[in-house]
This record gives sequence, structure tokens and C-alpha cells, in this order.
Amino acid sequence: MYLSQEKSILPSRLLACLIAFAIFLLFSSSLSLIQFDPNSFIPISVLHLILDNSTSLSPTSNAKTNLLTLPTPSAKAPTSLVDESTTKRCDKDNALLKVYMYDLPPEFHFGLLGWKGVNASQTWPNLREAKRLPSYPGGLNLQHSVEYWLTLDLLASNVGNVARQCSAYRVQNASEADVIFVPFFSSLSYNRGSKQRHGRQNDMVMQGKLVEFLQGREEWKVSGGRDHLVVAHHPNSMLFARKKLGTSMFVLSDFGRYDVKIANIDKDVIAPYKHMVRSVSPVSSASFVQRPTLVYFQGAIYRKDGGVIRRELYYLLKNERDVHFAFGSVGRNGVSNAGKGMASSKFCLNIAGDTPSSNRLFDAIASHCVPVIISDEIELPFEDVLDYSEFCVFVPAADAVKKGYLLNLLRGIKEEEWTKMWGKLKEKSLHYEYQYPSQPNDAVDMIWKTVTRKKMPTWLKDHRRNRYIRSRSQWISICCEWGLVHGEHVSFETR
Repeated sequence: MYLSQEKSILPSRLLACLIAFAIFLLFSSSLSLIQFDPNSFIPISVLHLILDNSTSLSPTSNAKTNLLTLPTPSAKAPTSLVDESTTKRCDKDNALLKVYMYDLPPEFHFGLLGWKGVNASQTWPNLREAKRLPSYPGGLNLQHSVEYWLTLDLLASNVGNVARQCSAYRVQNASEADVIFVPFFSSLSYNRGSKQRHGRQNDMVMQGKLVEFLQGREEWKVSGGRDHLVVAHHPNSMLFARKKLGTSMFVLSDFGRYDVKIANIDKDVIAPYKHMVRSVSPVSSASFVQRPTLVYFQGAIYRKDGGVIRRELYYLLKNERDVHFAFGSVGRNGVSNAGKGMASSKFCLNIAGDTPSSNRLFDAIASHCVPVIISDEIELPFEDVLDYSEFCVFVPAADAVKKGYLLNLLRGIKEEEWTKMWGKLKEKSLHYEYQYPSQPNDAVDMIWKTVTRKKMPTWLKDHRRNRYIRSRSQWISICCEWGLVHGEHVSFETR
């Protein structure tokens, strides 16, 4: 009886499933057609609501303004509805951030790249002639090129034929702006003269000219500079002007060489370095078993200040199996070799140097090598919306230099857990890519969104607290497994 009844129910269930599936396909295909039809009978707001509700956003996100990051798209371009701002006209009415940019003379920006206008009155290069755009110098200069990408992006916002993300739009009147951008290539100005006495003097002169210009502007006098955005990504850039411009919002690499009254996480933006190694495609990224090296570090070993720890770790790890810890530089194919080494390693060390941050973290991310951050004072880009503990390992410096601690911790991270972090790395790596034109959720887009969020409540404190939770729980687990919970070298105190 039950068997016959079950047989009669099965076709009904199958039919119901087929009908439901057919309705789903019909609805999906209708949406695909509607999204390209401006005369659709379904309001676009309804379509946005459907997509917004089906997309996982961080808790502090706002569907209307999209201030936080959407899930990173895969290798293909995002759909037109989710990233509508890349296809529709960008203007001050639909941009997330309205930015006024001073028309400083070329000597402050593209003139430092050797660019000259066709006449003395031309301030900016013609973006419609893409092949003639001045390029930023290569080598180590590139890692601090944030100023270049942000300036290009603002200029592009007024050019109709450039398809870009509409996070920031350049307005022509300061009274309409949310923020005022200062287009001084301060890192390049410093780098160009860092090894020349005359160059250093010229950089000081440029900083003096900039301060005089800003303090003479009515926009600065009205706000006291609080609505001004100044890029000083190189730790030594704006060295003489920073105190006089300290009320403004800085875009920095870290706070290592700044007084807390001049620069701090409450008012300023931490931006990623531009990585030096070639980005690894998510499709070709080596898996756990395809990465023979456990730990990788290549760079300057003897550093001053907080970087002394590099030397201590070098003597602890240099003779360990499956560890590459060696001196390296950008010369003699150094960058290329480092890229290959990182791409074939499971963990890449990011150790404090002369300053808390370095480009090495972003090289590791581009290589999908799980970063191990040993820098107690480091500040991380976009940490208010990104939980770095999902794809990085944080180790307090005091623990890292204890014999056996670091390697036991990393060897205790098994393939399954490492693979989860590796997956997050591949997903988040787009956030650290500088490119022109800017694209949804790349580094330029993320910086503009961070500027916008400076006046909003965020998850920054929660994410910062998460930094050491993962590594501590892993270490406790390893110690319990080995029966070493009471060992002298184990430290569980809360930092």
C-alpha cells in the first residue's frame, strides 16, 4: 500500500519541480531582457531591489549609495545592473562623491613626468588621446603612484568616452563639492630628488609653493583645510609641509613617521601600495600542494627602528627546511624572481621595516600567497570593510621571535584552512589593483569610497580586534595537540 502510494506521489513531485524550474527560467530570462530595455514595464528600482536583496553586503552598507564593497566579480566583467555606474553617464547627480580639484600648474603634477601642454594655458593632458597619456616612472617609484591614478580618474570623470566607475565626479565649483582634491604628485617630487641635493631643495620649494597656494585660497580659509584631500603616500613625502597642512585629510601608506595630531585613522585614508610583482590570475593560481615552499621572504634584512626584527627572524629561519629567507633587491631581475617565489609559496612574511608597512604585503596578495603580518603598528587599507583575518595571519612581534613559534604556527595551518584563506585572497585581490580607467571595487574605487565613509560608523574596530584571534586560537590548538599548553615559550596574554 505504501509502495503504491509513494509511486503515485513521485510523478506529481517531479512535475511540480519541473513547473517551478520553468517559471524560474522564464523569470530569469525576462530580467535579462528587461535590463537592456529602457522602456521596460518593470521599474528599475524594483530590479535594483531584487538584485540588492540577493547580494551579500557588509552590515553597514547602503543599497542606495553602495558605500561598501560588493562581492568581487569573477574573471568576467560584472553585469550591467549591478554595476550600472560603469555604463550610464556619470555626473554630479549620480556620483557617490563630488570632488573639486584645483587647477594647479603642471609643475605640481604631470609636468613632473615630463609632460608639456601644446600651449602655456593647458593644465591637463588630453585624456581622449589615450596613447599620448604620460606614464608614471617605473621601478620603486611605482609603488607610491596613488597620486597619479586618483588624478587621472578625476579627469576621466569629465570625459564622456571613458567607461569607468562613477564613485567620484569632478565638479567645477567648489561650493558643490564634498571634498577638495589637491593634485600634487608629492611622492614623485620626493623620489625625483631623494638622491640629489638640488632635487631635495626643489622638493622643498614645491612644498612651500603648495602651502602658500592653499593657505591663500578662500576654500581653505573657510574650512581650515578640513575638506581638502592631500596625497602623501611615500613616508617621506610632504615632510616639510605636513604640519602646516595637518588639518586636511591625508592619503598615506601608514602613520609611522607622523605625529598622531597630524595624521590618524579617524580622519585620514590608508591606501595600498601599487604591487611590483605581476598579478597572478585566479585561474592559474597554484594550490596548496603546488606550492613547495612553506614560508617566503626576500628583501632588505638589516633595517633600523622596528625593522630590527627582520634580522632576528633571519637567524631563526635561514636554515629551516622549506623556508626561503634571503636578501633581495629590485635589481638583477629581483622583482621577477620575487614574484615567482611568492607564487610558489604558501605563506609570505610581511615584516616591519623602517616603517610599519611595505609593498611586500601587496606583492603577496597579488601572488595569492597568504600574508603573515609581523608588524604591530601596521594600518591596513579598507579595514573598515575588509576583515583581514579571513586571508592573513597576524603574529605579534614578541611571539614571532620565540624559537619555534612561527613555524609551528604556520605548519599547524592545514590544507583545508589554508585553501579557505587562499580563496579569499583571490576574491579580494582586485581591491589592490590600480588601473585606468578605474573599475568597480579596484584600488581607486575603494579609496574614493573610503573617503566617503570617513563620516560614517564602520566595522573598523571589530576587524582590528580580529587580527590576532585566528593566530592565537591556532596556536592554542597546536599546543593542546602537542601537550605543550604549559610550556614556557607559549604566550596567550591579550594584547
